[in-house]
Amino acid sequence: MASKSKSKARPTRIESDPTHHLTGPFLPQTPLESRSNSPVSFRKPSPTPAIPISPWLRWAVQPLSAFKLLLLPLILYANWELLSPYVAPAIPNPFAPFFLISGRVESSTDDDPRYQKSYADLLFLAYNIVFFSCVRQLITINACRPVARYFGLKKEAKLDRFGEQGYALVYFSILGACGYRVMSLLPTYWYRTETFWIDYPHWDMIPELKRYYLMQMAYWCQQLIVLVLGLEKPRKDFKELVAHHLVTLWLVGWSYMLNLTYIGTAVYMSMDIPDAFLAFSKLLNYMQWEKSKTVAFVIFISVWSYFRHYLNLKILWSVWFEIDAAPAASRIWDGVTGAYLPGWMTLQIFLPLFLLQLLNLFWYSLMLRILYRSVKTSTIDDDRSDDEDDEPNGDVKDIKQE
Repeated sequence: MASKSKSKARPTRIESDPTHHLTGPFLPQTPLESRSNSPVSFRKPSPTPAIPISPWLRWAVQPLSAFKLLLLPLILYANWELLSPYVAPAIPNPFAPFFLISGRVESSTDDDPRYQKSYADLLFLAYNIVFFSCVRQLITINACRPVARYFGLKKEAKLDRFGEQGYALVYFSILGACGYRVMSLLPTYWYRTETFWIDYPHWDMIPELKRYYLMQMAYWCQQLIVLVLGLEKPRKDFKELVAHHLVTLWLVGWSYMLNLTYIGTAVYMSMDIPDAFLAFSKLLNYMQWEKSKTVAFVIFISVWSYFRHYLNLKILWSVWFEIDAAPAASRIWDGVTGAYLPGWMTLQIFLPLFLLQLLNLFWYSLMLRILYRSVKTSTIDDDRSDDEDDEPNGDVKDIKQE
């Protein structure tokens, strides 16, 4: 009977699951004192089996291959600029849409340039998917791994997780700042929600808005490609992440195609800024900076509360109660005028954002439990394995106050 009871692993609660993508990094890491005296490990890490990659997809995991692809349109663009004045002076450079936004509204002035959707946006997306693949690998492998090893992380899974959070910190910090810049140029600043609908449809975009939106779309496309094609080791929450990326891309593409970029930018802002604080808190926890990670986590909870709940609820309120501020002539589905806001669209916009808010509340409850546990115990050190992926079914040891 004793052996049977031992063979049955107790179900692990999500907030105590060391393999979960959100709560796992906030669980106590192996104390640095239990590692070698030197923060740098000179032991050669055990090699991990390489994932077979098609030659056509090497750019997704090899920075050098991605860099070569990125150089090709630049070289062709430069050659065209040098030769076209003598060969075809009236033809615009066909390689510009790869890295420059296209779709300039001809009637717009140089003082106030405007852009609309264009089929050439697909070239911009493809180029920046390769760009984010290159940047991601450079940050996770070349920049973050040496830092992680310096702080005593040795096992492959934790090195990978540290790199992922480092990349997330860089991306969400930069795109969060860009989102703030874009919103400051729009009438929606700071979350003047009635302007989401006034003068709709907003089909002509300032260049900063179009570039920002397409860069966001390229980032999430790249993330989905890595997951779906299995270019990295699958995680325990693989299906959750695929579903999340699909929903995100659906919302991004839907808002872009239906000229709802004003509200889309507001949603981006409410998501990206707290994600930067989340990644920073996770990194500090991996590094075992006890006081810093506690302060960072408390700040993160405050930022998350404001952006992911207060501002998101404000957006939901606007969708349900302020959408009538849109001109009556735009409350139709008309591809010619770019108006896609008939009466039934209210529910189509509200429901995905409402489901997103429910998910935010679910994560919020987990984070509050983590905060409560850390305050109650006053210490978060334990003797678990370095690698949260090595023992996914193991019981997490109780955290005892000394």
